[in-house]
Amino acid sequence: MPNISPAWVTLNPSYMMPELLLPYSQASGAFELLASGDLMVRLADGDLVVYIKRVDIRTRVAAGTAAYNQLPSVGTTFSQISTPTYLMRVRAEYDHHDTAAVGRWGASIVEMQRLGMRQGHFNLTRGALLYGFNPANGEGLLYASGATSTSLPPDTFNNTTVVTYDNGQMAFFLLSQLSALKTRTNQLGIPHRFVFLAPQRIFAQMEYQNIVQLTSYQREGAGTVPTAAVVKDVARMNGDEIIWVYDDTLIGKGANGNDAVMICMPEVEKPEADNHINTNEFAKLAPGLEACTIMLSDMSAPREIPTPLAGGAIDVLSEWRITPGWLLRAEALTIVSMQYQ
Repeated sequence: MPNISPAWVTLNPSYMMPELLLPYSQASGAFELLASGDLMVRLADGDLVVYIKRVDIRTRVAAGTAAYNQLPSVGTTFSQISTPTYLMRVRAEYDHHDTAAVGRWGASIVEMQRLGMRQGHFNLTRGALLYGFNPANGEGLLYASGATSTSLPPDTFNNTTVVTYDNGQMAFFLLSQLSALKTRTNQLGIPHRFVFLAPQRIFAQMEYQNIVQLTSYQREGAGTVPTAAVVKDVARMNGDEIIWVYDDTLIGKGANGNDAVMICMPEVEKPEADNHINTNEFAKLAPGLEACTIMLSDMSAPREIPTPLAGGAIDVLSEWRITPGWLLRAEALTIVSMQYQ
């Protein structure tokens, strides 16, 4: 890719602003979907596949007024799941003439190339998290097998789009998805972090325009809060934290070309009884993995390998090995398809 640094003409006397007017793109919140909110740095150099050992249990107990001589036993089954890793690579090449030309514009070509390569890595990583490198193989959270998929149903006025939907009913629909997710994962009564990820145009409607009616939700200041505030407030009453983040690549990624809204609980906790009799006793087996969504990498950031080239130029190779987004517990993710307008 070229480094275009043309000559320029100015009228003097004049003043040149020292700051650069940079292009800003969306900083995706998709990585909040991951357990701990970040990639797990666990891969060794050259690891091609990641495996997770899985164990299931079935138990039967005989009970009677007299002792049984022939007794059932505990049955355990081990299995394994896996995902491939992918090596991302990008390079930068420039010489002292490029460095001088960019310097005349008040920028550092070294920093420009470094940040540009990292942004390329991170954008592809976001794609791998949500859509995978090979979606047909179930890679990526949006195409993961077993995730709950649903569509926004008509409200009582038969509205089906986000723009026209009843504001109070939208809040209660989203809350119903939270309660259903907690029920599926046996996490009711346990405070959790929930992540809502959607295109900006979906959540902008719920944050700034959809004021919930006084008759739908009554509290101090009723009739003045939007749909998003109702969802966060009710979740807070149950001890839950709501992370509300955005990614415009989800536009058109839902069913029938609608926008996709992802609702995820990235981690679970082992359900415990209030007394010593615990019907979930086997979950105490260690070590246990409490993550629902993960993504692994070999380093916390891309590696940079500078190499001199003939003629005084330099080549900088940047590489990073990652896995696609991996949904370990399918019950922890709900994908809602919403028609914007």
